[in-house]
Amino acid sequence: MKNLFSTLLTLLCVAVAVPTMAQETASEPQPQQDAQVLMLTLEDALRIALEENPTVQIADQTVEAKKYAKRGTYAALWPEISASATYQRYIKKQRLHFAGQTIEVGTANNYSAGLQAAMPVVNAQLWKSLKLSAMDVELAVEQARGSRVDMVEQVSKAFYQVLLAKDSYNVYKRVYDNAVENHKIVEKRYKVGQVSEYDYITSQVSVANAEPNVFNAQNSIVVALWQLKALLGLDLDKDIDCAGSLADFEALMNAHIDMNLNLDNNTTIRQLDIQERMLEKSVEMVKSTNLPTLALSINYNITSMAEDFKFSNYQWNPYSVAILSLNIPIFSGGKRRAELAQAKINLQNIQLQRENAERQLHTAMMQYSTTMETNLKQYHASSQTISQAKRGYDIAVKRYEVGGGTLVDIDNSQLAYTQAELSRSTAIYNYLVNQVSLEKVKGTLSQEN
Repeated sequence: MKNLFSTLLTLLCVAVAVPTMAQETASEPQPQQDAQVLMLTLEDALRIALEENPTVQIADQTVEAKKYAKRGTYAALWPEISASATYQRYIKKQRLHFAGQTIEVGTANNYSAGLQAAMPVVNAQLWKSLKLSAMDVELAVEQARGSRVDMVEQVSKAFYQVLLAKDSYNVYKRVYDNAVENHKIVEKRYKVGQVSEYDYITSQVSVANAEPNVFNAQNSIVVALWQLKALLGLDLDKDIDCAGSLADFEALMNAHIDMNLNLDNNTTIRQLDIQERMLEKSVEMVKSTNLPTLALSINYNITSMAEDFKFSNYQWNPYSVAILSLNIPIFSGGKRRAELAQAKINLQNIQLQRENAERQLHTAMMQYSTTMETNLKQYHASSQTISQAKRGYDIAVKRYEVGGGTLVDIDNSQLAYTQAELSRSTAIYNYLVNQVSLEKVKGTLSQEN
């Protein structure tokens, strides 16, 4: 008896609280766009990300740093010119003892100044290193391109995630609004004794069950927008929104999916190609250390010696010399042989990495393609079901209004309608996400936004 009383008391509280809550929520308008909200299209989001995201900026600055490093390497081909000057003051001069006599040698002040110029004439290792520096810049440019491709992929997926969250919110909000309207119908019929208390309580519970989904969908939108703002490099307090809906991208869902497995434009493969060529040059550079080198240097100097500081009386003595230096490596304790073996192993490793990367990328391309085909089938199936599910829901509501149906029929048709709409939105979202991933693997993902 006590349990029965407790149950009735609980149902009474629900009966009082739910209608009030339903009226408050139903009376609330959908979130309106504030005048300060930054409305973004996908193109706008990509443009901002490629301009403002720190990752892209760091990659671009790395390219500039590599270019300066290349210029520094090429400077080794030009003569290196330097000047020097020396002053010596003898505190105590040297003495020579000869035939019982002591003679001081030298002067108290010694001055010397000169210019030196040196440049390589024949240096195979230097020439190889110049080509290696040029490839290093090429690798930095490709890595920067890879960073931009990654950013386009991440921003596109984040943008689609916001649209999916908004579509889900619209579906759950419609479910909630329908539950509120159905509760009003049941309430009117209950007051005149046309329906049982069970139907009245069931409609209240349907309203209460629909409300948390609306709140969760709202929170999903907020979280998705935070993630997008982080990628765009915007302040998290900045109010932004994404224009359109997933339905706007239905035209991109092509029944013909390109299964071409060409990886020539893939940034990972291109980086590995450049690294492989760099290691080939490294092997050549190590081999070139066994070759002779020839260098030219020219020195011009002037000197003067005096006992006092009367510079006008100083006599300056110039002299110059040209030096041609030939260096022939003969033995280095096996150092060059060890370096060559290490360079060859590094080259073999990068070749194996490239082979493995190609295999994994081909697998990923096939996976994305087949998944897109499945998404396309899901989209067509759910699109055909939506109109039927909506028609079934409308019929169930009308039947209940005239006393020919039950709330269970309404709930079942509502569930089918909701699942069909969510399935269509999810199919579009999954198709777009897999399409972006496929284009990234192929290297065709556009960065000009």
